Amino acid sequence: MTTPQNPPSRPIDHLVKFGAADAAALLIGDKVTTFADLDAGVGRLASWLLEQVGGPGERVASWSAKTRAACLMPLAAARAGLIHVPVNPLLKAPQVAHILTDSGAKLLIANQSRADMLGGDLPEDCAVQDLKIAEDVIDSGGQGLPLSIAEPDDLAAILYTSGSTGRPKGVMLSHANLWLGAESVASYLTLTSDDRVLAVLPLSFDYGQNQLFSTWHAGGAVAPLDYLTPRDVVKAVARHGITTLAGVPPLWVQLVESDWPAETAALLRRLTNSGGALTPSLIDALRATFPNADIYPMYGLTEAFRSTYLDPALVATHPTSMGRAIPHAEILICRPDGSVTDDNEPGELVHAGPLVAKGYWQDADRTAQRFRPAPAASLYGGTAVWSGDTVRRDADGLLTFVGRDDAMIKTAGNRVSPTEVEDVAVASGLIYEAVAFGVPDPRLGAAIVLIVRGKGAADRDALAAYLKQNLPNFMQPQTIEWRAELPRNPNGKLDRVAIAADWQVVA
Repeated sequence: MTTPQNPPSRPIDHLVKFGAADAAALLIGDKVTTFADLDAGVGRLASWLLEQVGGPGERVASWSAKTRAACLMPLAAARAGLIHVPVNPLLKAPQVAHILTDSGAKLLIANQSRADMLGGDLPEDCAVQDLKIAEDVIDSGGQGLPLSIAEPDDLAAILYTSGSTGRPKGVMLSHANLWLGAESVASYLTLTSDDRVLAVLPLSFDYGQNQLFSTWHAGGAVAPLDYLTPRDVVKAVARHGITTLAGVPPLWVQLVESDWPAETAALLRRLTNSGGALTPSLIDALRATFPNADIYPMYGLTEAFRSTYLDPALVATHPTSMGRAIPHAEILICRPDGSVTDDNEPGELVHAGPLVAKGYWQDADRTAQRFRPAPAASLYGGTAVWSGDTVRRDADGLLTFVGRDDAMIKTAGNRVSPTEVEDVAVASGLIYEAVAFGVPDPRLGAAIVLIVRGKGAADRDALAAYLKQNLPNFMQPQTIEWRAELPRNPNGKLDRVAIAADWQVVA
């Protein structure tokens, strides 16, 4: 057996050449950006970004809704030899300030209202440019930078993701990571130049950003959408003739409960899901609502982009399966000693191959915990991502998720760090201690519960108000309960298991 070689890749900005020059690449409102327009706009934006920061290798951040500039930023930064840091538009000032400081961003592209939100939290060495200027640069007609000549391992982006402890950490992604991820998804979804993809997920997520890359790799068009209600999604599908929609379970719950004209629902040929498992009942509802659509359940983690997908032909008979490895991924299920498990024996999912990220930005300790040498049985070898997720493989090679080893809360398709919620609560000055955990919720996947030991005369409503001001909506606790005392384990630490168990009994 020969060891596989990493497949060839190109600099990520070369994707702009993969569609016919006069074909639609981006659909925003009534404005159509062709692939030729996309190429020229990326070049101009790249030249301007390089002028702003002074040289290659710097980090440039973007914090905005899904504008045209936001969609071009990851390619423009890459073309300029810069490293893009997309920021989730739902985050509040404290989280954004952490990302800017941690990444060492020299430039933030945002509208004035977002810049004002940061106020004194903006790092001193990070300049701000208004989003409108970036849009004007794209339309300027000036000469832009040519296609980049980056090496596959050159850093292209840092995507911040929550961890089970502490603040978000930056996952370093190379040009090869992004290129091969786009190629992989375009391949197994069988995307073509006729496809139109509705991009409803945040572009700061690898899943959301790949909506752009995989579609452009196939020569298709993307319609970015910031929606307020499920009805906005229904109208956008009809308006743009959408064939493909990526979502997370809470969104699918809302969509199957919405009123879909038959002719609009029939447009969708492909539904992809990640960020949480689809239940059999939800799969049935999706089939009934979208009769022409293939359903692609998927599993992934930012550190390795994506690991598995379930062939639509198997969804009816294996609705709870994670499927098999996506192209360019090697997936092993391992025991603690690194040996591969037997069929139906639970073990840790380990991801090897060229989709594995470059580690965590300036965080050697956490990199060493998650990015470790591949198991001896790996054909790729090198560094692998040890996911911390327990998975079982059956005799046919299909994988089933068993559970998480960490304390992450997956809510509304987002990974939320309990520690981050707790730290913000304590920072209010109204409480002494806090413990956050997730509980099953039919709409969110998991709802956040916050148990606190408050200060005697503290205003309980003030804590909820403080959290609303300092945490994004998806991090807001659904329930906040006060306790006079919180149990501790023999080491003197808060006994999280006992606190969660006690809440379940009381509830």
